[in-house]
Amino acid sequence: MTPDVPRRFLTAEWRNLLMVNYVVDLGVLLPHLPTGVQIDLWQGKAYVSVVGFRFLNTQVLGVPIPFHRNFDQVNLRFYVRRRMGDEWRKGVVFVKEIVPRRAIAFVARTVYNENYVRHAMRNSLRVPGELKYEWRNTGTWERIGATAVGDAFTPAPDSEETFITEHYWGYAAQRDGSTMEYAVEHLPWRVWHCESPEFVADVGRLYGKAFEPFLKAKPASALLAEGSPVVVRRGVKM
Repeated sequence: MTPDVPRRFLTAEWRNLLMVNYVVDLGVLLPHLPTGVQIDLWQGKAYVSVVGFRFLNTQVLGVPIPFHRNFDQVNLRFYVRRRMGDEWRKGVVFVKEIVPRRAIAFVARTVYNENYVRHAMRNSLRVPGELKYEWRNTGTWERIGATAVGDAFTPAPDSEETFITEHYWGYAAQRDGSTMEYAVEHLPWRVWHCESPEFVADVGRLYGKAFEPFLKAKPASALLAEGSPVVVRRGVKM
């Protein structure tokens, strides 16, 4: 590792990433936009994704934590970019992330100031076939789901699937008004097309009233990414 590359904070496998995607107004995202980045658009439109996936073989600073290696996560994210010299760093910002363990949520809030919450979770996964990630919110099981169909394929570089899946930076607003940037490393993912996507939740309670008109509408698209091993680097304040 070269001296200017932050050390690894987390290693894991991300698997079975179900991504249900919606078009939203820019104004909904601006209150969540960290300083120093701009919203990245796909064909002139702002997207958010509700993403459910599996964390497997998780290690923090090279150490596996008992009972915290394998778990689900569901998040709402949108897409941003940051100009660095002659290139754009394409990244994501998380509105909220749901995990089943309090310790996981605590570490993420403390280290990155990410908006993690803890809910009981469960899943039902068949690839290809029906997939479902669920979380228990105020006594009710909420969910995202879809049916993956056909064969997995490598998306074209200029496709919507590549726009959704290939963002290798994370950005998180900090309490002092600055922005933390962290690198996320993984190989490009193969994907499946998905049919019958659904997102069943109390959107206002979960993400805020501003998201309700958009996340209650028909999704723009849905896909399943197979995933891979990943490395998340320590964050650096911009």
